[in-house]
Amino acid sequence: MSWSIRWKVAIGTLVAVACGLLIAGWMTVRSLEQQSLTQFSETLEAKAKLVEYAFQSLVQSSTLPVTPSRLQDTTRDLGSRSSARITLIASDGTVRADSAVRDTDLPALDNHTSRPEVTQAFATGQGQDVRPSHTTGERTMYHARLLKVPHDTAPWVVRVALPLAHVDRASDEFKHQLFLALGIAFLLAVMLSFWLAHSITKPLSEIASVAQALSSGNPAIRIKTTAQDEVGLLASTLNQMADQLHTKIEELSEDRAQLLAVLTSMVEGVMVLDARSHVLQINPALERMFGIARVEARGRPCAELFRHQQLNTLVSTILDTRIPREDEILLPLSGRHLHIEATPAGGERENEACIVLVFHDVTDLRRLEKIRKDFVANVSHELRTPLTSIKGYVEALLDGGKDDPAVAGRFLDIILKQSDRLNLIIEDLLELSKIESGQISLKEEPLDLRTLVDRTLSTITPIANRKGHRLVTTLDPSLPLIAGDDDRLVQILTNLLDNAIKYTLAGGTITISATAAPSANRDEPSPNAIDLIVADTGIGIPERDRPRIFERFYRVDKARSRDLGGTGLGLAIVKHLVEGHGGQVWVEANHPQGSRFVVRLPIKGGKRFPAQWNQDNTV
Repeated sequence: MSWSIRWKVAIGTLVAVACGLLIAGWMTVRSLEQQSLTQFSETLEAKAKLVEYAFQSLVQSSTLPVTPSRLQDTTRDLGSRSSARITLIASDGTVRADSAVRDTDLPALDNHTSRPEVTQAFATGQGQDVRPSHTTGERTMYHARLLKVPHDTAPWVVRVALPLAHVDRASDEFKHQLFLALGIAFLLAVMLSFWLAHSITKPLSEIASVAQALSSGNPAIRIKTTAQDEVGLLASTLNQMADQLHTKIEELSEDRAQLLAVLTSMVEGVMVLDARSHVLQINPALERMFGIARVEARGRPCAELFRHQQLNTLVSTILDTRIPREDEILLPLSGRHLHIEATPAGGERENEACIVLVFHDVTDLRRLEKIRKDFVANVSHELRTPLTSIKGYVEALLDGGKDDPAVAGRFLDIILKQSDRLNLIIEDLLELSKIESGQISLKEEPLDLRTLVDRTLSTITPIANRKGHRLVTTLDPSLPLIAGDDDRLVQILTNLLDNAIKYTLAGGTITISATAAPSANRDEPSPNAIDLIVADTGIGIPERDRPRIFERFYRVDKARSRDLGGTGLGLAIVKHLVEGHGGQVWVEANHPQGSRFVVRLPIKGGKRFPAQWNQDNTV
């Protein structure tokens, strides 16, 4: 059972006071009894001396004989005068006279030789003892003195006895009064101890309550006390500690919130490990990179959580050397490239930050680097091809080809074609650069799609007729106006039709159609976009090449594309112009053969589409 400090103080005080009172009472009673017995003994001794003197005068008198009756009368007279019991004992222990016994009963009295006071008197001249009387049964004090008897060779003993009844009564009365006083004192001690325990423990209880409130998350509560003693000092100290603790907690909370905000908002992934390489903390960016949850990751070994040999080797190296290192890893499942900066944090114990790893997702950077390298390589190759041809034919002319008019004319015609191709590549590059850098501003005017198609077909039809292609136009007459730039939309449609003509065999069919785009939200009563579709019956585009068909200089069949005079930039220009109009473009297979390019454009007053459109919504 657990007692409160109030009961401990109260009961401890009461036990101490009770023990003190009992010891004091016992010592007082003992001292008083001893003092009473001493005074009584002195009184009894004085009476015994007087009785001895009287008997000494009696036995030494020569006028009257000492007879038993005379001894008995004298004994009764002296006993009456001294208010005591007087006994005269011979040397053989027989009682010669006794003031408390009748004459006829004297012979029946026991022999007194074994009485302690008688034995002492015969031995030393006097003796004393306290015991219950064999005759009266009362507690009695005996004092015996040796009496010289002339006519007897052995001395007698005169004994004086006084009952201790009045001493016992006085002692009992004193004890009663003392115990009453002690009881009153104990009651006062009880009240005082409870008051003292309450006065001491009340502020302590308040301190405990405030401490519990502080531990439960109530930092504003404080101890209220006016005491100026140690308890008051403790209360004021705890209040100061609570203020300091509250300040520190607020600072730590602010720092933690700021750190959490930084970690949460960081694009880079962050992971903190302890000296055992167990995960202490990760941020949301790292969760997204590796597809793990923070709750599952914390406390688990890094090697168990990330089964990546290169990453685990880096962590082991940092733990062994405690030197900052960098590395780059590739995640095989997602294909992400991650650049890692690993820095020792200094912690040596369990659950202390030992290593901090920062993961930079450089996938886009590596992709852009590859695109840049491919672009430079493609541009170099595309520019080198006509330049090499021009240089070769110029050298041929210089080597003598100019002297033959027919050969010179044919070479110059080839040089002119290659110069035109080189100029076309440069113009497309400049055009694409302007579009990507935002130097070309697109107008947003209401346009009729049929007018755009007719304007484009006026320039494309002669080219299609030369290859024997059949152009088919199917436009829904109920389509609303679209919003865009007239010239740029004609350029988009021209590039798509030009590609369709190039990659469709003679006698093929090219279809231009337009329909209302299906709405992503089926609750909308009317469409907000139009799909402009250019389909052909040409050689088609393999499925593996379709995702890259809009990249710069990407060709499915490079040799055929160069023979047909393409630069590889037309579809890239189309993609940027369509997205500049807030639309989308993609390519599909045209069954049973050919390709089908879909351009989705917003109608006048319609919403622009996000950059990433789910193609599941296409027709």
